[in-house]
Amino acid sequence: MAGYLDAASTEPLHPAAREALLRALDGAWADPARLYGGARRARVRLDEARARVAGVLGVRPDEVAFTTSGTQAVQLAMLGSLRARRRVGRHLVVSAVEHSSVLHTAEAHERDGGSVTVVGVGRSGRVDPDEFAAALRPDTALACLQSANHEVGTVQPVAEAAEACRAARVPLLVDAAQSVGRMYVPDGWSFLAASAHKWGGPPGVGVLVIRKGTRWRSPLPDDEREGRRVPGFENVPGAVAAAAALEAYRSEMEGDAPRLSALVDRIRESVTRTVPDVEVVGDPVRRLPHLVTFSCLYVEGEALLTELDRLGFAVSSGSSCTADTLRPSHVLEAMGVITHGNVRVSLPRAVDSSDVERFLAVLPDAVARLRRTAGVGPA
Repeated sequence: MAGYLDAASTEPLHPAAREALLRALDGAWADPARLYGGARRARVRLDEARARVAGVLGVRPDEVAFTTSGTQAVQLAMLGSLRARRRVGRHLVVSAVEHSSVLHTAEAHERDGGSVTVVGVGRSGRVDPDEFAAALRPDTALACLQSANHEVGTVQPVAEAAEACRAARVPLLVDAAQSVGRMYVPDGWSFLAASAHKWGGPPGVGVLVIRKGTRWRSPLPDDEREGRRVPGFENVPGAVAAAAALEAYRSEMEGDAPRLSALVDRIRESVTRTVPDVEVVGDPVRRLPHLVTFSCLYVEGEALLTELDRLGFAVSSGSSCTADTLRPSHVLEAMGVITHGNVRVSLPRAVDSSDVERFLAVLPDAVARLRRTAGVGPA
């Protein structure tokens, strides 16, 4: 889709996923828990998919469970860890810029009598490793730190946080939804959550990794599926397609990430040069290769997104978790940057440089036109 620049929300279905999905719909639709031939074939395909995902993530296949989404993976990891470590304490540590799935679960934990420490970030959106380590206490049951921010692209100090958690004997959950397939996620964590549609897999498939030796107890009623970790009938075709997409996507990104990163650098440079009163946010160096966010003064973000859509470009507001509620982004607020007139551009795998150049050509006039219409802006 020409003009599609919202890969951080969802990556278009990878051709490898489409091919694998169609084959699995024909040959792997039976119940993998049964014993007849078709069911056994479905079980083989499910186990193969698990092993392929595990291979990319560098973990054991029996540590991988398929969920219905990245959000479900986050919630199961958090609630299950907090339940299993209740005797240790009820203290939870999260960063201020976590995905809403983490923060909403933290709010539920507080309502249930637990305590939460929120670690702030600097203006680039990055957590200070020393502050994160200082938040850990003897009664800390779990700590959460995303691998990279979903709104501004800043890469977080996961390796340093994992080392601090290991020293404090606190499990670490890493929400790696924006990183898996795009860049290496440092080791040392206890839980990892990801979502297949972020790497060109089908929607409705998430990944939850629970490392061996990590205390976890399902917060839901017992169910026999997915090693008693995720209830409900397994989406075998979806898992097969997700695994195929992840392998293909990871292979392509190893070579294509520098190209995408150069295009993002081009956007960062051009926007600040051609659009008055604009702020590009997020770390300019320690960042995801495909994502850039900027804020325009005197412009409403929703109006700018609508205008860009009219011109043929699909982008999103940086406030990706709250775009439909019109609330300011909690990420941008935590960073202390402009929270309105915000645009997140995230490049899909197949983006062409000409698409980026066309976007940069129409952006300045679009911003100026909205400012004139609103009767605001620089003199």
